[in-house]
Amino acid sequence: MLIHKKRVALSKQILKIAKNHKVLVVHPDEIDYAVHGHDGLNLNWLEARKTAEILNYLRPDKAIIDCPSPNIKAYTNYLRKFINNTDLELVVEHKADRNFYVVSAASIIAKVAREEGVEKIEKKIGQKIGTGYMSNLQCQEFVKKNFDKHPELFRKSWMPYKKQVEEKEQKKLNEY
Repeated sequence: MLIHKKRVALSKQILKIAKNHKVLVVHPDEIDYAVHGHDGLNLNWLEARKTAEILNYLRPDKAIIDCPSPNIKAYTNYLRKFINNTDLELVVEHKADRNFYVVSAASIIAKVAREEGVEKIEKKIGQKIGTGYMSNLQCQEFVKKNFDKHPELFRKSWMPYKKQVEEKEQKKLNEY
């Protein structure tokens, strides 16, 4: 596990030597759409489609893909449906960052981009929101106090958000 400062430094070094890269931001409404099964989606299929979008943009001859599921065959078959280059060599592996430095490097770049996104949100709304992970106490407090003030920031399918909405809508005993 790397601390933020180390990830930023590594990201800069990686980007100096990378031939090309692409970061896609997936917005809360896109995730909600997938989680609710629209268009036959789920989170893994959404990830496959976004991976294909990156591959179609970068147009490599070979790609090493970190599969979000141990069902590599199903993921690979689904992914291939959205890749323009039918000759693209794919190496698909669950937890590929353990065996391929390039996947670890991509993960670092993605994490730094995510952290920069959190910083942009904080500047936009003028307050700290924590890491964006519910294991973070500051994030937990932010969700409790701001789920209805900044609904555009949250995935409506995210359990912590849903819990806050349910608690707000739940009648208290003295309201009967």
